[in-house]
Amino acid sequence: RDHNLDPKQKTKYIQDHQAMAPISRTIALGLIIARASAFTAPTSTRALVTTASPFLASANTPSNNSNPTRQPMARRMIGSILDLLSGGDGGMISPENAMKGRPEKMKGITGLKHYILNNDLEEVPEGYEVCVFGNGCFWGSEKAIWRMPKGIHSTAVGYCAGFTPNPTYNEACSSMTGHTEGVRVVYNPAEISYVDIMRMFWESHDPTQYMGQGNDRGSQYRSGIYYFNEDQKRLIEAAKDAYEKALGGREIKTEIAAASDYDKHGGLWYFAEPYHQQYLAKPGARPYCSAQPQGVSLPPFETWAPEDLKEKYAPKLPEAFWKKHGPMRGCSVVRFDDEPILESSY
Repeated sequence: RDHNLDPKQKTKYIQDHQAMAPISRTIALGLIIARASAFTAPTSTRALVTTASPFLASANTPSNNSNPTRQPMARRMIGSILDLLSGGDGGMISPENAMKGRPEKMKGITGLKHYILNNDLEEVPEGYEVCVFGNGCFWGSEKAIWRMPKGIHSTAVGYCAGFTPNPTYNEACSSMTGHTEGVRVVYNPAEISYVDIMRMFWESHDPTQYMGQGNDRGSQYRSGIYYFNEDQKRLIEAAKDAYEKALGGREIKTEIAAASDYDKHGGLWYFAEPYHQQYLAKPGARPYCSAQPQGVSLPPFETWAPEDLKEKYAPKLPEAFWKKHGPMRGCSVVRFDDEPILESSY
């Protein structure tokens, strides 16, 4: 039907159709799912793209606190598929367009004990410090940290660096809150260094991926690490530069921001539902992980650390630990034992 077009017209015709193809596929898939789920389709293309995950919020919520049903995984998978079809990176919702949220904190968190470490998830003992980061699906990210051999008081999964107070899983998965799935670590700096935890963060995923990890796409899976003081900021930035070189110069897309930047939005961190906490250690858990470790080690601390921070933040874990238990290329943490690694093992 285009055989009478001149070469310039034909080129434009092809480019226009290529540009529209992802949108068309998104609409088609959305309508197919809509019919299957009695979803009322949005009236505009943009509404369909930006609300691809929220329509799944009508699915039943998990029936117990120890094992989520399959609906959360369906929301994760279908939301990622639609995001890929609509362009792949998802972008970031603006604060003024984000969901409004609620003042009530997540139910079931107060008094909740860590499933493996048996410590209160919320408490921060005197002298202990906090680290918060996100690097893909939070299930595997959390497990990598609680397995560290010493100094970890608790880990928790939640929603961080967004604009909606006290979001739910359904809301965070919609990309309409601005949060990324994150991990909060409470640790004893006398036993484990911030640098050890940060190294696990860098090596446990592919920080060069934008707005996602593996098949999980969207701003809710973006790479990010958030600092609570100037020392942490300087260490993160120095390590980023060093790891970027170790990755062959590939640009790291990790979001680096101050925790205090989110005070105006209610705070950096919100705990996820109890059934998500230490999920991979619980009976019946689906061994899912989307992170993409590159099998590349962070260069030696002394080669990149700021001179005035070298003594205070020197790593506590020896290189033998990383050679034996460090992240391997591809996501493998789901296959490892749930208990913390024994120091005698390395």
